[in-house]
Parts: sequence; C-alpha cells; structure tokens
Amino acid sequence: MIRNSQFIKRSIGGKDVIIAVGEASRAFNGMIAVNATGAFIWDHLEKEMTMAELVAAMVEHYDVDAATAEQNAAAFVAQLRGVGAIVG
Repeated sequence: MIRNSQFIKRSIGGKDVIIAVGEASRAFNGMIAVNATGAFIWDHLEKEMTMAELVAAMVEHYDVDAATAEQNAAAFVAQLRGVGAIVG
C-alpha cells in the first residue's frame, strides 16, 4: 500500500490534517485530523509498504507490541482507504 499523491498532510493551527487536492477533492472535500501515530503512519506510506512492514516500523519506533500496532494501523489504514487516500 502507498498513499495517494492527491492527498497531502498539512499543519493547521498546530494540528496535522490530511486533505485531498486536485481531482480527489471532488470526491472527498473534508479533512482527517491525525495524531502523532497517524502522522507517523502517513509519513511511512510515502513509499510502498506492506502492513507487516508498517507494523514493524511502529514496533521499532513506539513502545508497543505487534498486536496493538497492527490493530491501530489497520484501523487508520481502513479509514484512509475509505476516502481514497491509500492505494494498493
């Protein structure tokens, strides 16, 4: 999976959000507020990654076990896929 190039992360009022640009903004004209973990996931999906690779990166970066990391990553990735921000 990899992030859709028509979605970008921006900081608005000190908070990170993901918004659609270009043609994608016709289908999704909202924004997704992200916490530090969401920003970490988004930044890592700049390049193609499997869920296992993403979970391994989270386990290495955070003090979390693989099952919790996978559960959190899967929920956020599902949200991103739902609006078209993730492809693959």
